[in-house]
Amino acid sequence: MTIQNSGLFTDLYELTMIQGYHRFNENRQVVFDMFYRRQPFSGGFAVFAGLDDLIDHILEFRFSDEEIAYLKGVGLFSDDFLAYLREFRFSGDLYAMPEGSIVFPCEPLLRVHAPLVEAQLIEGMLLNTINFQTLVATKAARVYLAAEGRAVLEFGLRRAQGADGAMSATRAAFIGGAEATSNTLGGRMYGIPVKGTMAHSWVMAFDSEEESFERYAELYPDATILLIDTYSTLGSGLESAIRVGTKLKARGHRFGVRLDSGDLEYLSKQVRAELDAAGLEDATITVSNELDEQIIHHLVTSGCPIDSWGVGTRLVTGGEDSSLTGVYKLAAKGDGRLEPTIKLSNQPAKTTNPGVKQVYRFLDAAGSPLADLIALDDEQIVAGEQYTFHHPDLSARTFEMTNYARVVPMLRKQMDGGERCHERTLLADLQTRCTDSLKQFDETYRRIINPHIYKVSLSDRLARLKVRMIDETKDARKSGGGGPPGPVITSVQ
Repeated sequence: MTIQNSGLFTDLYELTMIQGYHRFNENRQVVFDMFYRRQPFSGGFAVFAGLDDLIDHILEFRFSDEEIAYLKGVGLFSDDFLAYLREFRFSGDLYAMPEGSIVFPCEPLLRVHAPLVEAQLIEGMLLNTINFQTLVATKAARVYLAAEGRAVLEFGLRRAQGADGAMSATRAAFIGGAEATSNTLGGRMYGIPVKGTMAHSWVMAFDSEEESFERYAELYPDATILLIDTYSTLGSGLESAIRVGTKLKARGHRFGVRLDSGDLEYLSKQVRAELDAAGLEDATITVSNELDEQIIHHLVTSGCPIDSWGVGTRLVTGGEDSSLTGVYKLAAKGDGRLEPTIKLSNQPAKTTNPGVKQVYRFLDAAGSPLADLIALDDEQIVAGEQYTFHHPDLSARTFEMTNYARVVPMLRKQMDGGERCHERTLLADLQTRCTDSLKQFDETYRRIINPHIYKVSLSDRLARLKVRMIDETKDARKSGGGGPPGPVITSVQ
């Protein structure tokens, strides 16, 4: 059993709450939305990742006998509740956007339809899986865009947050556009190409820098990347690399050099000039050392002759954004008919959107996305009609969507009655979906610095429902009640 499949991989308050639901027979059908509130890295988009892993974890989510014994020892849980947990299996439905999709704040990335106990129990594992992988896939996509077609190599294993952090980051980084990984286990498990060079310790272990390069080239003549900054980058390092590289070329092999420190802009240009002067025009230059999309963007726009980028720490940890702001909120409940629910807040962005919802992406004739519309699931959104788009915070800002070619519903059924609806998608196909989707968006949404904000709006019906529920809840509080007076219908005409 992996950590994520353990029934204990949840916060304690989930267990204490669901014991209450179980005790008081409060286990009606519910719908939860998972969405995030703020774009990471001050960017213009995010890449939805982790879905296939999440479904696997849900399918195997169990309480072992040892875990039940542990919970009994905690002293909070009754025997009949522990007996229920021993037999726990998720039986609900899950709707989600396709993994690798480009996504935006406020819109549901997935919906869970299940009995309340089941939906609540998987919350922690669900958020842990989706938040982290979406964060890393997004960072990787930004690095991929900054690199402008040059290879991105994920080098983050040793800086990741623990073993699972390393594995999940390797998977997510590949979805976002990384070409290969240094993580050998990740390569085996996920079918990702593995690549690596050498450490400074290899160079230091031999009596001379040139001897270390000669021995490496002897072992790996078709995969020789020489690390030239151990002692003197433009001195002994580059000079030795040129001598060894010249011999490799004479034998029909290509080689490359790697820079891991110093002024990468200056050094890469100097190294390229020296390699070319020595007749080694096909030698490649790889750089590493605390890279991120901002640094890569600067080096690319400065015309640096760099062929590939080894990105580690700031890719697999998220760098300046250590987590995605993903949350999991109750949207509807009911015995039979589902009634919308709403959470209010003094911060408009934290007031939730009620009801069972679908997300529609409006596209122009070239297939470029124009805006997303969050609508109630029973609304008929038909291409060719005019639709009013309301700002999510219910301000007076609206616009009319008229000039578009087609509409695509984004949330699709992924689990039915606790079972998968589709086979796992090949990781290479998820990467293709991500990179192809990025190309469809206008460059202004993709740019690294000051991107345009992509519009995510509420449909007319959903906006009116939200306003009415807010008003009814406030009125009920003024009159001494704690919530809306009676059921609230979803059919708003």
